[in-house]
Amino acid sequence: MDNGMNVILFEKKPDGELVQIEERSWTMNMVAALEHVNYIVVGDREYETIEGRLNVDTGKLELLLVPMRND
Repeated sequence: MDNGMNVILFEKKPDGELVQIEERSWTMNMVAALEHVNYIVVGDREYETIEGRLNVDTGKLELLLVPMRND
């Protein structure tokens, strides 16, 4: 059974500030897909994944994202 993992998405603003976009449960297939993707779409906005951190104290995966320009 796939219990999944809670994932927290943080947007890095141009001034360096980190803003939490959302937290939700991802399936293990979604987590595994991070090995193959560089971009994530959340709320109709596209972000580039910069880095990830597994917080063993909280049992959550934290992803740092920067928004892509939509000109």
